[in-house]
Amino acid sequence: MARGTHCWYNGKILPVEEAKISLFTHALHYGTGAFEGIRAYKNATGGAVFRLQEHMERFEESGKILGLKLNFDNAQLVQAVVDACKANKFEECYVRPILFIGDGPLGVNPGAEPPVDIAVLCWEWGSYLGDAGAGAKMKISSFVRPHVNSSMTKGKISGQYVNSVLAKREAIAGGFDEAILLDAEGYVTEGSGENLFIVKNGIIKTTPLNSILNGITRQTVMTYLKAEGHNVIESRFTRDELWCADEAFLSGTAAEITPIREIDLRLIGKGATAGKPGPITQKVQKDYAAIVRGQKTPEYARGWLTAIK
Repeated sequence: MARGTHCWYNGKILPVEEAKISLFTHALHYGTGAFEGIRAYKNATGGAVFRLQEHMERFEESGKILGLKLNFDNAQLVQAVVDACKANKFEECYVRPILFIGDGPLGVNPGAEPPVDIAVLCWEWGSYLGDAGAGAKMKISSFVRPHVNSSMTKGKISGQYVNSVLAKREAIAGGFDEAILLDAEGYVTEGSGENLFIVKNGIIKTTPLNSILNGITRQTVMTYLKAEGHNVIESRFTRDELWCADEAFLSGTAAEITPIREIDLRLIGKGATAGKPGPITQKVQKDYAAIVRGQKTPEYARGWLTAIK
């Protein structure tokens, strides 16, 4: 993983070693920040950021959920991402915008109008879950997705990801690639940082938005599947329904489209093809890779790529 040498920090491009924060930064103590995960991809004319506008709108909404006033508007934040990619000469990379309450009053209450810092970092990052072609080995976590009134599901709030960190580390320590979290009632929600889809008898299901993050990749996949004529349902489902799926896959900016090979030591699928990516999963994975690189641009995908120039 090659890190970028420069970042955008509060309106300026700086060498990363010059972008420093105070030990009295409120977010360092209390997790009062939010972030986005975005990818840029190389295409025929150079690099382009995928669905940048939608990501930065969600970034602003995360700030709103935290009750924070940002000193930059949407157009400036979009340009900040482009400028950070340019400064690092990256055509294909992962982009991490982050906002956080900076150096101010310490204590749970940071004040009525706390200082808010914003940065954009870039690094080169391959497949998040290893060999995405072979599929991921998953585990139902002992950690539960917090209730919607204790964890604000519509924002990527930094402190809330401690739950995901614990679930992910537990899964890896047990020899798995990733965790799947259930909600307080025992229904499947999502991975530690990915949304989840299952296929059964040609019907595609994904968890409804009441308990999960509204993933940009999830939105992309649902738009694509519906355009391809598939029956896509947002519906709660249980772990045993998940075990018995014909196919299952993860979606996310980092994970992209990752097939699920097995869950709780049970191979996904039937017969000789059990544990192998199914036909719908393979097609979604292939077409998604083409769309993000501008190799396939259906009508609904127009405007999804922002050129780095």
